[in-house]
Amino acid sequence: MTVAAHREHRWTSAEGLELYCRIYERRPAGGTPAPRIPAVLCLPGLTRNSRDFESLAPHLAARHRVICPDLRGRGLSARDPQWHNYHPGTYLADLQRLLQTLELERVAIVGTSLGGLLGMMLGANDPDRVAGLVLNDIGPEVDPKGIERIRSYTGMLPPVTTWEEAVKQQRIVYGNAWPGLSDETWSILARRSYREDAAGTPVLDCDPRVGDALRAARPAPGALWPVFARLHSIPMLVVRGALSDILNVSTLERMRREMPDLECVTVGNRGHVPLLDEPDVLAAIDRFLARLRS
Repeated sequence: MTVAAHREHRWTSAEGLELYCRIYERRPAGGTPAPRIPAVLCLPGLTRNSRDFESLAPHLAARHRVICPDLRGRGLSARDPQWHNYHPGTYLADLQRLLQTLELERVAIVGTSLGGLLGMMLGANDPDRVAGLVLNDIGPEVDPKGIERIRSYTGMLPPVTTWEEAVKQQRIVYGNAWPGLSDETWSILARRSYREDAAGTPVLDCDPRVGDALRAARPAPGALWPVFARLHSIPMLVVRGALSDILNVSTLERMRREMPDLECVTVGNRGHVPLLDEPDVLAAIDRFLARLRS
């Protein structure tokens, strides 16, 4: 087997926006990739993109085909001229079209933050398509303190002019969630959040109007409990950062009461969100996916 690498795939939304994803898979020498069941769909957080899975996806690609999309307005997916379209209903329609173009009838989903909410919605709407669900620091109820924190900066950060400034800005935004990271790791994380423009200046790789859409939406912290109740047939693993201000302990305890088979792993020294490269997390995800049936 060769080392895991990704190829690029593009598809179009219902209204013609060009959208982008990475596909990771191991190929036998000189052959086509062997089928991996189930495939794994990795969904990023609100302002994030497919690069957030640069550690997890190659790891999973040893046993699974891994699909990492950029939601519209992020990464290499087109920005939407109608910013009101930045909402879960539109993202779900885009993802359903992606699964159709890739002819994926059944997937496991790893969803970070917003990606986890989308995973729950996909599972509730089409449970036969979702083989399992990994929720990275998200549940059917979100802590209002965390929501307000995210609303306060999304799409409103000042521009930077150098990569050093980009790293500094990352530390300001995420320092409380990711204490103790090395300078090298912060540099890697900055490269996942920013992309150089034509002049070589780092710019955040997300349409700032995503923040406008977030602030225009009515907060509904516990609106997804009815959705969660419809996921009883889908195996689920929850990853929670011990320092999280989004998924609090009481919400996780209720999730466990309502779904006794729910698996959980808590990541020390992480807030919102765990990076999914932590050894305990990788081991938990490996065990979880290995138990899923196609």
